[in-house]
Amino acid sequence: MSTLPPLPDTGPIIRVENLTIGYGGKPVLENVSFEVRRGEVLVILGGSGSGKSTLLKHMIGLYTPMTGRVLIGGDDIVHAEGAQRQAILRRFGVMYQHGALFGSMTLLENVRLPLETFTALSARAIDLVARTKIDLVQLTGAEDRLPAELSGGMRKRAAIARAMALDPGILFLDEPSAGLDPIVSADIDQLVLRLSRNLGVTFVVVSHELPSIFAIASRVVMLDRRSKSIAASGDPRELREHAPDEWVRRFLNREPEPA
Repeated sequence: MSTLPPLPDTGPIIRVENLTIGYGGKPVLENVSFEVRRGEVLVILGGSGSGKSTLLKHMIGLYTPMTGRVLIGGDDIVHAEGAQRQAILRRFGVMYQHGALFGSMTLLENVRLPLETFTALSARAIDLVARTKIDLVQLTGAEDRLPAELSGGMRKRAAIARAMALDPGILFLDEPSAGLDPIVSADIDQLVLRLSRNLGVTFVVVSHELPSIFAIASRVVMLDRRSKSIAASGDPRELREHAPDEWVRRFLNREPEPA
């Protein structure tokens, strides 16, 4: 196991530098750069086809960019290999859009799995940690249920609990409110805010749900399919009223294209 230095207490926790990403040699985003600050909730948003989820998958190391790099705690996940890459991956957890829970495992078994795989803790300690994470997402009592027996909102919470199993400082969430009714969506928003404020977790969230964005975002990075770049970044409430780009204001105010 690599012994990377601890993450610094100041400065950005993630840096995306001059990133160009795409498929089959055709770029979706070009020369994109931005930072994620420690402890904030950064939301990546944009219209359909703007590259939101694709960008997130590059940030967590699932895809290799055409050019550029992604630094997590100062270490480049794009070019890291072997034990060093594994050590970087341990710094964050991921909640995928559809949860990606193992259907044959109970909720408790799903949350236990990262601990069983990546730690040398005793079975009793693993059980205690897993139950603590389940309690953090308010699913106590559902430990023995299979994913098919959970509601959509409960599956999202379960996926967040599993992403938190190894105590990462960063959580990536892909469309956490997608497919949920307004009340359940608001509950997920409150969970994100509570984990951010109480535990100091840094969140990178992909979303197109405007109510959730305005509820949770410290800052947004807004992608534009037309320019294949960042159209705006900053406080979404400020951008809604004062963004220099009229398209950004229309998007955030949910206004139709002019006739």
